[in-house]
Amino acid sequence: QVQLVESGGGAVQAGGSLRLSCAASGFSFSNYAMGWFRQAPGKEREFVAVISWGGINAYYADSVRGRFTISRDNAKDTMYLQMNSLKPEDTAVYYCVADRQLGAIKHDTQRVEVWGQGTLGTVSS
Repeated sequence: QVQLVESGGGAVQAGGSLRLSCAASGFSFSNYAMGWFRQAPGKEREFVAVISWGGINAYYADSVRGRFTISRDNAKDTMYLQMNSLKPEDTAVYYCVADRQLGAIKHDTQRVEVWGQGTLGTVSS
């Protein structure tokens, strides 16, 4: 069964940090690009970050670049999102995704193959 399970969400104050994890199963993790999306209350889902299958290339949304870091451990079939200097506007449900094409995650959300259920991160001012 293909599955992505997020963890690590929670509540922090502005300026704090959270580290999200995404555990994958049921597919060849090391052959897939992985990424994160988020959806804030009352807003559309938006791209956050993507990392290539080997972890060499990573791309970020302008709103998080310099504050968030995406990484992966192919030996553990797990991806991470380290979020620092958090702002109230980072409050959202964060979704882990997987696709064989990095471009699908970065540019064509509708094509993304696998989605997790999401984990909520709340940042208070």
